[in-house]
This record gives sequence, C-alpha cells and structure tokens, in this order.
Amino acid sequence: MRKSAADRFRHLFNRSLIFVRNQQNQQHHRLSPIPLSSSPFSSMASDSPFPVTAQNINPQVLKCQYAVRGEIVTLAQNLQKDLQANPGAHSFDEIIYCNIGNPQSLGQQPITFFREVLALCDYPALLDKSETQGLFSADSIERAWQIVDQIPGRATGAYSHSQGIQGLRDTIAAGIGERDGFPCNADDIFLTDGASPAVHMMMQLLTRSEKDGILCPIPQYPLYSASITLHGGHLVPYYLDEATGWGLEISELKKQLEDAKSKGINVRALVVINPGNPTGQVLAEENQRAIVEFCKKEGLVLLADEVYQENVYVPEKKFHSFKKVSRSMGYGDNDLCLVSFQSVSKGYHGECGKRGGYMEVTGFSPDVREQIYKVASVNLCSNITGQILASLIMSPPKVGDESYESFMAEKNAILSSLTKRAKSLEEALNKLEGVTCNKAEGAMYLFPRIRLPEKAIKAAEAEKTAPDAFYCKRLLNATGIVVVPGSGFGQVPGTWHFRCTILPQEDRIPAIVTRLTEFHEKFMNEFRD
Repeated sequence: MRKSAADRFRHLFNRSLIFVRNQQNQQHHRLSPIPLSSSPFSSMASDSPFPVTAQNINPQVLKCQYAVRGEIVTLAQNLQKDLQANPGAHSFDEIIYCNIGNPQSLGQQPITFFREVLALCDYPALLDKSETQGLFSADSIERAWQIVDQIPGRATGAYSHSQGIQGLRDTIAAGIGERDGFPCNADDIFLTDGASPAVHMMMQLLTRSEKDGILCPIPQYPLYSASITLHGGHLVPYYLDEATGWGLEISELKKQLEDAKSKGINVRALVVINPGNPTGQVLAEENQRAIVEFCKKEGLVLLADEVYQENVYVPEKKFHSFKKVSRSMGYGDNDLCLVSFQSVSKGYHGECGKRGGYMEVTGFSPDVREQIYKVASVNLCSNITGQILASLIMSPPKVGDESYESFMAEKNAILSSLTKRAKSLEEALNKLEGVTCNKAEGAMYLFPRIRLPEKAIKAAEAEKTAPDAFYCKRLLNATGIVVVPGSGFGQVPGTWHFRCTILPQEDRIPAIVTRLTEFHEKFMNEFRD
C-alpha cells in the first residue's frame, strides 16, 4: 500500500504544481515547454523577440516550485494594491499574511540586546562616545567591542572568511557545546545567509543525477523539494502519520528506501525537520535514536533541520539536537555524516530579514570537507550582520549581565504568547465542520486537514486547480487571510490541508478566527453535497 501511495503522491504533487504553473501563466502568453531532448537554442527560430524564453532556460527551474510564495501570495499582493487604490472595494480592509514564518512583519518586536549590539557593531564610532553609556546597556557595549575586534578591518562592510568570522564561529561552537553537553569544533561551522543556502549547498554536494534521491518528509517544507529539483535530484517521500500527531515511523522509512532502491534510485540522505514544518510535531528522543541508527545502518547523510529548536510549546516535549543524540549513543565523526541547520529567522528572535544562519558539518572526510569549503567560497562569505546575530542567539546574555532580566522577559513573553496563539487557533480550527487539526507542539504553524465536499472538489477541477488551493483562494478573496495550500507541501493522496502561521499578534487572533469561521460556514453551505 505504501509503495502505491508514494507513486500516487508523486503524480498528484506534480499535477498540483502544474495546476499552479498554469494559473500563473494565464497572465502571460503560454509557451509549451520543449522536450528535454530538444536543443536549448530551438526557440531562437520562434516568433519571440527574446533570445531567452521559457522554452530554452534550465528545465529544472521550470519544474521548481515554492508554494510559500506561490500563486496565492501573488493574488494577495494584487489584492493589497487594489485595497490601496480603491479603499472599501472589498469586505476587508487589509491582507493578513499567515503564509510564511515572518514574525516581525506581523508585529513581533526584535530583542533589544541583539539590536543594541548590531547597532554598535555597524557604527563602532559610537563605542568611543560618552553618551553611548547612557543609551546602551553595559553588556551590549562590551559584547560589541569583542565582536568588532574579531572582524577583519573592524568593519561590518568587509568580507570575512568564507566559513564566517573565526571568533563568531568560536562563540557558536561554545554555545552548541553548552546546549548539547558535547564539544563542538568551530571548524565544523559554516555561517550562511539563513539556513536555506546551507540546504542548497548540501543538495548540490549530494546530487549527481536524477538517480540520486533524498528521503524527505511528507508534508515537507518546500525548500527541500525546490532545492532537490533545482539540482536535478529525486525526492523520495516518506509520510508522517497524521493520526499519531505526525509521527515519524522507522518502518515507513524502510519501506520508502526499499521502494526507491527497486526503481534504481540511489538514496543519499534523510531530511528530518524537528520541530516539524509545516506539521509542528516535536520528536521524542527515543524516536531520534532510532533515526540515527537507521541512517548509520543504511549509510545515509542525516540532514537535520533544527531552525525551530527554541519553539517548543508543550511541557511534555523537549528539543534534543541530533548531534547530542548521536553523541550520547557513542557515535562520533567516523560513524555518522550529520549536517545540522540553524537560523536567526525563527525561534523567539524572528530576524528573517537579517539573513543569518549556519550549518554544523560533522562526519565527512577531509577531501569532501574541502569541497564543501570550495562551494562556500564561491559565495565569498555570508553577510556580517547575519553572522553576528547567529553568534548572539547561541550566546545570549547570562545571569549577572545587565541585560539578562530584560532579555529573559522579552524572550519569555514572545514564546508564551506564541503558545497561547497556537492553542487559540488550534481550538478554533477544530470547531470548524470537516476540519481536524493536530496540536502544534512546536515551530510556528498549524496544518489542519479539511474534508472538502465533492461539489467543491469538482469546482476546483473545473478551474484546473488543486482542491485545497481552490479553498485557499476563496478564503483570501473573502477575508484577506493568506494561507498556503497543503498541496504545496505534499500530503497523502486524497487528503487536503492548508498551512497557517500562528504569528499574528494575540489581539488580532479573535478577528482572524471570526473571519475564518464565517467564511468556512458559507463555503461548506455553498458546496454541500
């Protein structure tokens, strides 16, 4: 059954992407894609006045999709322009972007200590001014001095080492060691512009042809399907079990691995997102141990997406890094290839626009590490502001520092509020007809299942769009609320979902719930079988 489900997923997932592409291209002249065997210059003889057309660009770019900023968001942006040009033209007066984990765009305030340090590092002349002592905390001034002294030329506008500034990597390594109870080598740290470039680097490294596969969770964050497609690889889906709170079963991994092998796919790596995106589950340590054993036995690289490690909302669960778990099992660099991803964009900090992150690379041979460094060096270095922030989130104020109490108050207020928002939205969604939603144990999203009437599914088919995308477009046009169809993340064939962030501020949640509830009731009544 699982093998056929995987095949159905690939078919429906690709079909939903085609639906999205068709909708996007209705605004332009539709150009039929050329067969992959055709000459890349064949369109030069066409009627197009442009030497580069959709027919002769890299076919992997055409195949790539990123639902989080896909068709629904484009429609929302057009609606926003219309609202500005024609106030009162719609039943709502604003667009509420619940499509992406972008906390500060929805009103979350930055952490004071982090911003004070950044300001001083960007303009170090302030450090020599007497007035600075009255405007900035003593520990932010001290930290800024430390960081500025580590930066080449003492300038945040200068290039750094391609892996990142040595002193900042030392700080991050110390923070990882403190978190896990096991040492971390700063030379294993590669600082990147958010976690996404690090993911791309690893996909580029591991993918040689379409016969190289990456095991990815379904549902998954579309970065993974997009990067695998761009680099010409093969996504091998394994299904999370919605009935058990999006559980990750080792038996499912084994089945999908064997199925891929039977089709000639050489599976290179396993992606695990913990806490889950879009599903919000937090893995139990016992489950993580089984995953480590599976990767070790099968010779797979473990790609651990841990960018939501600070976002855990239930007392019975705790985040454990795969580095900590593997080391506690007695496994070292000679036993397991492990790449762990972290970002400044998530957690309680939400510094998405600063583009900071890193990967910790362990268990690779020196010659492969040399190639990873080469790929990193092609981009020269990640931005210095993001590097500084990455060091700060792994080494925040400590007990006794002047900023400690205010820092903890800000951090705890954000995480406590996210916990309340997750619960409020989860309860509201579970009250809707035909909707079930698992608890958000962590991360920033809910991923409810919607059981759509057959009439709604047929209406979606008539519009040549996926049923959940049909629902999300109707929701947007009626309420101004932007969510992402589950078909963009992958789902068990025949089921429909959408992803909604928990990020709108607490005082906005009741209005969002009211809009969503009223829309859903009208939608279900309109399409009731």
